[in-house]
Amino acid sequence: MKVVENLEKYAKETVVKSVFEIIDKNPEKNVDKIFSLIKALAKDDDSKEGIENVQSYYRDIPSVNEYVNDILKNTNKNCLKKFFTNFLANAIWSGVPKRAKWLEKEDTKVPFVLLISPSMRCNKRCVGCYAAEYDKTSGLSYEEVDRIVGQAHDLGIHFIIVLGGEPFFVDFMWKIYEKYSDIQFVPFTNGTLFTDEVADNMARLGNVMPMFSLEGFEKETDARRGAGTFNTVMKGMDLLNSRGVPFGVSSATARNNVETVTSDAFIDMLIEKGARMSWYFIYMPVGEKPNVDNMLTPEQRIELGRSTRRIRTTKPYFTIDFFNDAPYVGGCIAGKYYCHINSNGDVEPCIFAHISVDNIRNKDLIDVFRGSMFKELRQRQPYNKNMLRPCMMIDNPHVIREVAKASGAHPTDPSAAAMLNDVEFQHKLEKLANDFAPVADEAWQTDFNSKGNDAFAKG
Repeated sequence: MKVVENLEKYAKETVVKSVFEIIDKNPEKNVDKIFSLIKALAKDDDSKEGIENVQSYYRDIPSVNEYVNDILKNTNKNCLKKFFTNFLANAIWSGVPKRAKWLEKEDTKVPFVLLISPSMRCNKRCVGCYAAEYDKTSGLSYEEVDRIVGQAHDLGIHFIIVLGGEPFFVDFMWKIYEKYSDIQFVPFTNGTLFTDEVADNMARLGNVMPMFSLEGFEKETDARRGAGTFNTVMKGMDLLNSRGVPFGVSSATARNNVETVTSDAFIDMLIEKGARMSWYFIYMPVGEKPNVDNMLTPEQRIELGRSTRRIRTTKPYFTIDFFNDAPYVGGCIAGKYYCHINSNGDVEPCIFAHISVDNIRNKDLIDVFRGSMFKELRQRQPYNKNMLRPCMMIDNPHVIREVAKASGAHPTDPSAAAMLNDVEFQHKLEKLANDFAPVADEAWQTDFNSKGNDAFAKG
C-alpha cells in the first residue's frame, strides 16, 4: 500500500510541476496542454467528465475562451499555482479517494467543502442577515479552528469557506491560512476592511480568494449595508486587482434587486473591476425579523436561474446560483457536499438551516459526519423529484421538521425555532412552497426536460 501511495504522490507532483512550468512561461498559449494535465489529476469519472465539459466550452464558446485566457494571463502566478494545487490536485486528486473511503467503508459521507464561522463579530448590521441574532461576544478560538481545519484536512477536505460575522475581524485566521497552505480558503466579506497590507498578504499566501458582498450598485448595496459601503468595496477590489489576486462577488437577491444584479451593466462593471465570478443566493426567511415578502416571487426565482445560465455562456464570467443550479448536483447539497460550523461550534447542515445535533467542541469531525442528522438528510435526498425545488425549508418545509424530530436536532437560532415550532410561520412557508411549485414544475420540464443529476442525489 505504501508503494502505491508513493507512486501516486510522485505522479501528482510530476503533473503539478509540469503545470507550474507552463504557468511560469506562456499559460494562455498552452491551454489544451493544461487541460490534458488536469485530466490526469482526475481520479473519478465525474471529475473527468466535468473537466472535459469545461474544455469543450473553452473550444466552442467565445466568452468561455476569453474568460480562461484572461485568468491565465492576468492572475498572480502564486495565486494561480495555489488554486491549481489546492482545488484540483488536492481537493480532486488526493481528496476524492480519501473522502470516498469513508463512504465505501461505513456509509459516512465526508463533504467536499466545509463552511466555518469563527466569529459573528461584524462592523455592519445588514437588513435580513442571518448573523444578526448571534451572540457577538462568543466565537471559536484559534486552537478550536486549528483543530477543525486540521481534521478536515486529514479527511480530504481542501476547500473551506469562511463566513461570519466579518471574517477579516478574526486576526488569527491569517495564521490558519498560512499553516494550511494546501487548502483553498474563500472568505465571504463585506469588503470594508481591505488595506494594502491585507491585499499584500493575499498575494503572498495565494490560497485566499475573497467574495465581496454586493446587492447591486451603490443604491442597492448601501440601502442594505449602510452609506459608503459600495465605494469602499470598489476600493478593495482595486487593491486586489492591481496585484492579480482573484476575487468574486456574493449577491443576496430579493424582489427589489434581482434584475439589477443579473443585468449586463452590473456584470460588465464587475468584469471591469477584475471579478472572476458571482454567487447568487436568494433572500431566505432566516436571521433578524425574517420577512417572507422580501423573497423572490416564483417567476423571479426561475428567471434568476435562466439569467445566471445566460451569463455563463455569453460573458467572460462565471456564476453559481445556489438554488437554481441544484439539478446539476442532485438537488440539495446540505449535509452531503457541504455543512456549516457556527461560532458556537454547532454543526449545521446548511448556512440557512440552523439546526444541529452535535457540537465540534466535544466531538471529532468524522464522528459528527457519522451522526444521525447527516444520515437522515442523505436518505431523504433529493427531497423532491423536481430538483428546482430542492430546499428543505422553503420548497419542502416538512423535511426540516422531520429531520429535526428523527435526529433530535435542536434549533440554533430563533428563525429555525420558528420553522420547527411556530405554526403560523410554518403556514407561511407552506404557502411559499405551494405558490412556487407550479412555476417550478413548468420550468423543470421546459428548461431541464425533467432530468437532474440523479447520480449525485445521494452523494
